[in-house]
Amino acid sequence: MEHRIRLGEVNTWYAEHGVGDPLVLLHPGGADARAWAPNLDALGARFRVLTPERRGHGRIADVDGPITYELMVRDTIAFTETVAGTPVHLVGCSAGAVVALMVALARPDLVDRLVLVSGVYHRDGWYPEAIDPHAEPHPALRRGYEQLSPDGGEHYPIVQKKLARMNYGEPTLTEQELAGVTSRTLVMVADDDEVTLEHAVATYRAIPDAELAVVPGASHGLLHEKPLLCNTILTDFLAADPVPTIAPVRRRNASGG
Repeated sequence: MEHRIRLGEVNTWYAEHGVGDPLVLLHPGGADARAWAPNLDALGARFRVLTPERRGHGRIADVDGPITYELMVRDTIAFTETVAGTPVHLVGCSAGAVVALMVALARPDLVDRLVLVSGVYHRDGWYPEAIDPHAEPHPALRRGYEQLSPDGGEHYPIVQKKLARMNYGEPTLTEQELAGVTSRTLVMVADDDEVTLEHAVATYRAIPDAELAVVPGASHGLLHEKPLLCNTILTDFLAADPVPTIAPVRRRNASGG
């Protein structure tokens, strides 16, 4: 089911699938809610899945001025408070993972469980070619924009330039700031991602209650390339309680045991 809701200066589009505890999915940058197509059936069987699009993405018009993570975090907080009305599970992919992380830091009361798929806490976590402002974006991103944007295909270079500027300069969080994440968190990355494995591991180590999943044989498109495996990992993390582990090291030390 598709909906529209006015949140400040943004006429937000979102879809709703399934019933259960609220789960908000934040799509990658330059994409739209269709990016979650391989995951909706599995997640919608367990949760009330909400898939908002962000300013300048998908069915939402661009707004005068830059696109920044801070603005998208503000929009996402307004969406969560207004539409969900309760704490949610929050899952973000790529730029959506950055937004999800920043929401969890700014408003921990709104986030129950947090999943960061192929995202970074600092721009240096990307391989340089992934955020090269002079590189041409994947043709599929432009096609998707032209199919949905109320601004028309001719506006794409303007939005693309805004996103390139944002990705080259943001985010700039520190590992010390990640210690402020209070949600149980899953850091999920592919073994051949646009995010370095070292950065993903640093994210996992810096967040107090974090788990790590490295999807083998996949790239930045892991949710599409290995949907069955990714859906299993996501559903298990979001729906099940942590299991008691037999020989913990990191978690034993963290708990003082």
